[in-house]
This record gives sequence, C-alpha cells and structure tokens, in this order.
Amino acid sequence: MKRLLTLLILAALLGFAAFKASVWWLADQRMSDARQALGESGVLERGGIGSGVDGRLVLSGAYWQDFELTQPLVISRAEFDAGSPMDLLRALSAPSDLPPSWSLQVEGLALVLEATMFPNWVTADGATGQEEAALFGLPCAPDPRQQLGSGDLLRMGITRLAGELVLTQTPDRVHLELNSANTGSVEINWPGARINPASPEATLASSSQPLEVTLRDGGLMRRVAAYCAREAGVDPIQWAGRALNAFEARLKALGWLASDQLLALYRQWLLEGGEITASVLAGSEALGIPVRSNDEVADGTVAWSLKYNGAMVPDVFLRKAEPVAPEPPREALEPVVPRENPEITNWYTEDLEQAATWMDRKVRVSLSNGNTVEGRLAAVTERELEVARKVAGGEVAYPIAVRAITAFEVWRRGHAR
Repeated sequence: MKRLLTLLILAALLGFAAFKASVWWLADQRMSDARQALGESGVLERGGIGSGVDGRLVLSGAYWQDFELTQPLVISRAEFDAGSPMDLLRALSAPSDLPPSWSLQVEGLALVLEATMFPNWVTADGATGQEEAALFGLPCAPDPRQQLGSGDLLRMGITRLAGELVLTQTPDRVHLELNSANTGSVEINWPGARINPASPEATLASSSQPLEVTLRDGGLMRRVAAYCAREAGVDPIQWAGRALNAFEARLKALGWLASDQLLALYRQWLLEGGEITASVLAGSEALGIPVRSNDEVADGTVAWSLKYNGAMVPDVFLRKAEPVAPEPPREALEPVVPRENPEITNWYTEDLEQAATWMDRKVRVSLSNGNTVEGRLAAVTERELEVARKVAGGEVAYPIAVRAITAFEVWRRGHAR
C-alpha cells in the first residue's frame, strides 16, 4: 500500500511537471509565431510564462514596441483562462480551435506619453499636408492644422494612458471591455461572433449581427474642450462650433450629409462627453447608420439605434451625396509661424517636431529622468538636440536624445490672441 501511494505521488508529480513543461514550450512557440507575424510592425516581448492546473496561462512583464511609436505598450500581466488543462493544451497546440468558452484578462496596460510620440520618419509622410484628414480631428490651436496630440495631453496633466482589458468568449457572443484610469472606457458586445486568433478575416465574418458599442469618456471631453478652447483663444462653445464644422466638411468629402440630430449629438459630446451606446454593423458602408434618400422626410421611423446617457436619440442618419473636396481655410495656407505679443515674455511649451524653428533661441528641455537642461538651441537632428550652456566664459554643447525629452519650452514673447 505504501509503495502504491509512493508511485501515485510520483506519477502526479511527473504529470504536473510534464503539464507545466508542455504549457511553457507551447506558449513560447505561439509567442514566437506572433513575434514573427508582427515583425514588420514592431517588436513583441513575451516576458515570463506561468500556468495553473486549472487551465490558466499567465504572461508577466510583456511589452509591444511599435516601430511607429517612440514608447512601448507595457503589459504587466495577461491571464488566459481556457477552463481546463486539456482545453489549454489544445488551444496552445491549435490556436484556431479555441474552446467554446474562454477569457483573457490583461492588467497593467500602460503607454507613457511624450511630446513627440511618432518618429520623424513617420511624421515626414504628412509633411506635404496632402494626407487625408481624420474624421474626428480636434483643432487645438489658432492654426487649424494643429490638432490635439500627445503634447497637449501632457500639458493637461495626462502623462500616460493606463488601464486594463477583459475579453470573454462564450458560445453565443464576444464581450470586450477596455477601461482606462483617465480617458474613459469602451465596451463591446457582439452576438454570435467567434474569435479566431489565426485569422482576423474569419473573426469578422463569424457573425452578421451588429455590435453593441458603449463609449464612456470619463470626464475627458470637458477637459479637452476647456483646454483646446483656451489654446485657440475662443470660448468652448465657439471651439465646439469649429470642430463641428470640420467634422461636417470631412463627412461631405466622403460623400455623406449628416442629419441635424447627428450634428447636434456630436456637438453635445464635444462639450459634455457622457455615455454613448450605438449599434454598429461591421463591414457595412456606413457602419450600420441608416442612409436616407434626399427626398425622404425625417419622421423618426428610420434612425440609428443610439442612446446618449441612457436616452434614445431619434433621427440620427446620413444622406448620400456627391463628395465635395473641402477648401482649406486661409490661415491653413500660411506657414506655421508662431505669432507673438511683445508685452509678454515667458516659457512656452512648443512642439518638439518644430524645434528647428527655434534655432539659437533660449530653450528649456525636460527629460524623462526628471532633469532639466536650459540653454541656447545649437543644433537639431533627427535623433537629438544640442543645447549650448555658458561655462567659464565659453559654451559647451550638450547632446540630448529626442526620445528622452518629455517637454520642450522656449523663452519668448507670448502668443497673440
């Protein structure tokens, strides 16, 4: 009896060790496959691999460094729960054959913000101004070309984007939640959908039913409206009007005319934020938004299934029209030259991408390690700045890597409002 008990214990230990080793090896292979598939876009670091006999796989300390971003997306902990050990081994062996029910929870998602989030080789593509304007671009300066960016978020006190993600697959639907600490949340329910990690096309084609998308801003839009209005030198209502006009012009450029209710809803969202729940049809031309003919009267019978702060919004639809190329405003044709007020002199935060504009001016550079360097801007290259400081009657130039800079300020006269 004692020998039998010993054999059972040894068999259990060997089985446990074989399970752990198999999970580790299979997970390493799958992450290697993912790293190779994504190799043209960035670098994926899997971090540590752990597992549980209840069917859980845990990755810790992973990150994703996109080649078009200067900062990595850090993933502190990702837990995949297959439901049972055999389902976990089967899912790792054949990712296209996931169990009917599983879940993925990602904690500690974080992206540190910098004044310049894109390398020069990325932003150079848009230097000619011929790139297509974003549908929801928000002007955040007197010049309409200067829209809300990472530098503005830093000046608003948002130094990083952080949150967690929960993805749940059941036999009848997919549920996703992305919650952030300071920029709101997104919740998606997709009935009938099945996720296939090996084929995104199969995932999109897995259900013909619309997605229910809920967007909550977490108070962010009020802060954005107040900040951008101040930067543009207008009140928030005027700023919202400018953003609304830009949105309407971009829709017309795509061949759409928005209903009055849709425009009113967008304006209200810009000023107040809140919660929007909408039905979205993936793959459709207008994402499920009803399209009316030009002679059809808005009577409330055909409208988008959309709620704002829990109340249904009627008469939200689009009309098809001939695309109209928007004419840029007169100030957009002028070069970006900072306008100054001779009566005000102070430190002003400027766009790091335009640092060459301030050659030989007095600048102050804040670094990611908390240090600050102040002096004359002596040189600007793609990867670094040189700031010259006076030492013993002469000057010494200090090279500073662009990716280490969190803020770039210039001592100058103030903006004209």
